[in-house]
Amino acid sequence: MNAPVPLAVDVDGTLLMTDLLHESALQFVARHPFQTPRLFGWLTQGKAALKAQLADRVDPGVAALPLRPEVVALIRTAQAEGRPVYLASASDSRLVEALADHIGGIAGVIGSDGTTNMAGEAKAAQLVARFGRGGFDYVGDTAVDLPVWAAARQALVVARSPRLAALAAQVAADTQVVATPHRRLKDYVRAIRPHQWAKNSLVFLAMFAGHKLSIENLILSTLAFVCFCTAASSAYVVNDLLDLPGDRAHPRKARRPFASGALPVLDGVVLAAAMMALTIGVVSFLPPPFMLVLAVYVATTLGYSMVFKRYAVIDVIVLGGLYTIRVVGGVVVIRSSDAQWLLMFSLFLFLSLAIIKRCSELVQLRERGIADTPGRGYRVSDLAVLQPMAAAAGYGAVLLSALYVSSSKVARLYEHPKWLWLICPFILYWISRVMVLSGRGELHDDPVLFAITDRLSWLTAAAVVAVVLVSA
Repeated sequence: MNAPVPLAVDVDGTLLMTDLLHESALQFVARHPFQTPRLFGWLTQGKAALKAQLADRVDPGVAALPLRPEVVALIRTAQAEGRPVYLASASDSRLVEALADHIGGIAGVIGSDGTTNMAGEAKAAQLVARFGRGGFDYVGDTAVDLPVWAAARQALVVARSPRLAALAAQVAADTQVVATPHRRLKDYVRAIRPHQWAKNSLVFLAMFAGHKLSIENLILSTLAFVCFCTAASSAYVVNDLLDLPGDRAHPRKARRPFASGALPVLDGVVLAAAMMALTIGVVSFLPPPFMLVLAVYVATTLGYSMVFKRYAVIDVIVLGGLYTIRVVGGVVVIRSSDAQWLLMFSLFLFLSLAIIKRCSELVQLRERGIADTPGRGYRVSDLAVLQPMAAAAGYGAVLLSALYVSSSKVARLYEHPKWLWLICPFILYWISRVMVLSGRGELHDDPVLFAITDRLSWLTAAAVVAVVLVSA
């Protein structure tokens, strides 16, 4: 009786919807940002050496990585038929072994060892040495696998393009396409988070609050808005790439394009670079002081993604500051020299909202029975401190509103300034309501985004606008 034919399965892009090398490199950058140049030094020693160095220092969390369901089904079918299944990968053998343990029932692994990069001809030679030419079936997903398919009994192809399937058919007598993954435009759109661009409308605040409406200021503010949108999108992509393990552990964030495997992480690097290039192109039309403000915003955002978000309290101060920088950008681009009240109000208000956002996340963790936030520096027990902090900052913004209404500047800008006192209870109501919803676990999004989609928030904003019009 003939022995069952082994099934050899590639890992990166085949069994996994991501790449272990790319995941490891991103996690190394996330955890050791100031050591990033070492990656290039290791690469000069060869890809196998780079993979070994990363495996020594980083655990990409293989148990949480997205699996390709069609290939998992192939493995389970082969196991049910009594066929031995091997993982054959160019990734470091230690990571491949960890993945094999997670999959279960894997007969053995073939991987890079720090010296030999187990890809292409090297992988084909290893499989032929074990099973003989034509003595195994192989599942792969790139042109690098052509030598392996040529040595296999059957070529099983994860065809990213018709051309790859055609190339496999040229070198293998028996070829079968097992999956045809496609990158969808809507996933790229989701990755840049256009729904978050609404936050950048804060750049128009200085123009309206400072009574500086003009065509020139409207054009300048609109260009500033575009710059913040593209820069923010680039930062969102970078943040998602550097926080993949945290996103995969989150019930909602796990569906994001890179965390779910809908998009390769390498595409994310290209996408972030493209959005930043677009930012540089647009900002060249704006005054140099605004360029400086935008540079501070980008640097702070990257600092948040790599460092600040891991430290309790510092993270919310930085988040509140990022909102305020948008207001500063609006002030600078229209060359306003009298916006102290607006900036103080913004700092207190957005600090409050940043703390409320963190409180909402902790409340959701509490409901799931989780005690702390991995890599974030918070515990659920911190809610007892954070909630009063959010209230203090929010009510401080209301106090600043009251002080502004009573200032001499208001008397010069408005004909009936006493009506502006009505703004204070409206802001007080809105902040208090958001805090109550957060404490109940009913605030699932960023408070600013919540305000954009919430009917009562719109009514409150309309009431504030009405008061301003009556006071004018």
